[in-house]
Formats: sequence, C-alpha cells, structure tokens
Amino acid sequence: MPVSSDESGTATDEGPLDFLKDWKRNGELLGDMWGLRTALSKFGISLAIEETSEDLGNVTGGSKRGSDYDGLTQAVLQLNTQQAFGWYGGAFNVSALQVHGRSLSADNLQTLQTASGIEADPSTRLWELWYDQKFLDEDRLDIKIGQQSLDQEFMVSSNALYFVNTMFGWPMLPSADLPGGGPAYPLSDLGVRARYRPINSITILTGVFSGSPVENQSGDPQVANPSGASFPLNRGVLAIAEMQYAYPALGGMVSPGETQPLARTYRLGAWYDSEDFADERYGADGLPLASPSSNGLPRQHRGDYAIYAVADQMVWRSTHDPNRSVSVFTRVMGTPLADRNLIDFSLNAGLAIHDPFTYRTDDTFDVGMGYTHVSSQVAAADRDFALATGTFNPPQSGETFVEATYQYQVTPWLQLQPDVQYVFNPGGGVPNPSDPAQRVKNELVLGARTNILF
Repeated sequence: MPVSSDESGTATDEGPLDFLKDWKRNGELLGDMWGLRTALSKFGISLAIEETSEDLGNVTGGSKRGSDYDGLTQAVLQLNTQQAFGWYGGAFNVSALQVHGRSLSADNLQTLQTASGIEADPSTRLWELWYDQKFLDEDRLDIKIGQQSLDQEFMVSSNALYFVNTMFGWPMLPSADLPGGGPAYPLSDLGVRARYRPINSITILTGVFSGSPVENQSGDPQVANPSGASFPLNRGVLAIAEMQYAYPALGGMVSPGETQPLARTYRLGAWYDSEDFADERYGADGLPLASPSSNGLPRQHRGDYAIYAVADQMVWRSTHDPNRSVSVFTRVMGTPLADRNLIDFSLNAGLAIHDPFTYRTDDTFDVGMGYTHVSSQVAAADRDFALATGTFNPPQSGETFVEATYQYQVTPWLQLQPDVQYVFNPGGGVPNPSDPAQRVKNELVLGARTNILF
C-alpha cells in the first residue's frame, strides 16, 4: 500500500479514499490513483482516463421524438523515451475507446451532420498506436508512424473543439465521401505523418496513409473493424498536406509595455485518395442506377480529392484580464467531383468567448453553425428514383444547423456542458421514415454533456 507523510513527517498508510481529501483541487478525480501515476512517471509513462457522458433529445422534428444517452471512455498511455531510457525526442502512444449508449442522430434525427462528436457503435476498440520522433535543431521536424486518427491534427480549428456536434471536429465532406468515413474517430489508419517548421511562423504537415481504415467497404465500417485492429494495407493511398501560418510566431517575445498581439492561425490543405469510388447516379452500363433496366452495378471512378481552408482569429482581449477573449473561426472544404461524392461542400463557422464571466477563467461560451451541400449528382439520382418508382423522393439539397453551448468548469477534473442545437432541412430534405409522404421536419435538440478526468 502506498504511504504518505502527515504534517509531522511521520509516514502514514494512505487509505483507499484519501484522494477525496483534495477532490476540489485535484487535476484528476482519482488524484495519484493510489500511487500508480507516481510509479509510472518514474519510467516516463503517463496515464490519462476520461469519461464523456451525455443525454441529448429532440423536442421537435425528426422521425420521432425522444432522447438517448451515449458515453465514451478514453484511455491514453504515453511513454517519453528520454525519461524512460535517455533517448531524446521520442514518444510512444497507445489509446483505447469504450463506446456505450445509443445514437440520437441515427435513431431520431436522420441528419447528415450528427448531433454528437462521440456517437458511434457500442464497442471496445484500439484507437491510436504510434511512435513519434523529433529531429533537427529546436525540434523543427518530427515524424510519426503507426495507427493514427487524422482528426487529431489535420483540418482542425482550435476554437471549434468546444462544441458537441461532431462536424466541428472531423468535417462533413470527408465523413461522407472517404471510405469508411476516413481515418477519424472512432477509426484510425496506418501511415506516416511528417511535421516540419521551416520558420517559427510556418508549419507544414504531410501524411501518407492507407486509403481506407477498413478492408471491407460494404456495410457499417465500425462493424467491419470492430476491434480497431484490422490494419488494412491493400486499400490504396490517402495523401494529405496542410500548411499552417501562426501569429505571433512560436517563441515570439513581446517587449515590456508592448500590447500582446491578437493571436491568429490560418491553415490551407488538400487530400487525395486513390481508392475506387462508385458513381452516385450512373451504372457501369451507362444507365441511371434508378432505372429498372440497370444492372445495379455503379460506374467506378479512380481517385477523389478535396481542398480546405481553416481560420482561427482572436478579435478581442480584455486589457484587465488576459484570460478573457473573443475568437472567431471558419472552415470550408469543397470538391468539384460531384459524380462520386455525396457531399461536395461543407462549412463551419462560429464564435468562442473565453472567461465569459468574472472569476470563471476556465469557462467558455460558444455559438456556431454548420452547413453541408449534397452534390448535384445525388440530387439528380433522387429525381431518377422518384420518376422510376412514382414515389415521394425529393432531391436532397443542403442541411444547416446552429449550436450554442456553455462549458462550465466545476472542478479541474469535472466539466458540465448544457447544449442546444437546431437543424434546418434535416438530411438535406429526406423523406421521413415514419411518414414517407413528408420530409423530416426541422429539429430542436437539447441536452447536456459531462467530462470527467480520472
């Protein structure tokens, strides 16, 4: 049993509930975990465990009304090679996910842009498994190899990560268009990522990964790779590159008396996937897939790509409280290849207010929106199907949602987050499964999330 010292310096046995003495100040609920974290740190190992739980429900619209609980437990183990055995610049990471509960978006909403960033099939799975090594003076280059989730580094807006809706993380376009939804939560992909900083204000990210996180492209990709350990290497190549500009530059100094500049980061990137992609409207025989005469085999296209831009800009900072600030962000992504993609454009934008009230330095209030556009070929295929079957099947167009959320930091390890979302034209205007003669009506979604660090 771990021992501690009382105020006189006398060693005392540490009880199993001693972590509760400082529960308001601990960075994690379990503190040192009965000495485990201290023991691991001697070998350069850190352990983080987080539980995210939420209950969301739609009070209007959807195929039906109701609420669902969903939850996610994440465990991350990292090893610092210098602390472990004197090897500078190395880091080994392994993480796992335990997903539980149900998906409100699939059960009730029928939306393209899912209401929660943790919605996934219930499972216990490997998430990331990689090694990262730093090189050159001032660590200007680092290379990461292994199983990676691209939404941890690419296409990211730092101010968008406070929201609940999943599309503020991994965007709608690659979620819909890349095989298996792309290498993003809860899936990941084998590959190599290089990050190079030629000057302090510029960072270049490049990566080459397997073309798909799953080997079998039919059905639910999470069911096809239920453990996260299939490691497919025969699915083509996904290549991605991103250039980042940051101001102030890394390591920049402010002279005494000089006002701290308003921070900003701009990103410009593109990705290409060499997989085969099925045509959204026409078959290999040249007939519309909706035609009764079609053989039902879609025409195949080699490769797919998109370009994107992300901007984070601080627009105000209090002169009395530097923690209090207002930032705006936007992210756009598009592709001209309407013939092989469900989505050809997606947009996110919003506002993040840090320290919104006096003495609430760790709180944030955020308002944002997401828009996605269904490609013209998918809309044409909808019209083909309606004509061929004589049923109500309106062409899909676009879907928009707005979200407002507040992150309230109760203790260093506990966060409460009420959330409200409103969805316009769910699914781009798809028929309601519960009433096929009508579109799914606009939805008001209410709920709350908790984050607990153990």
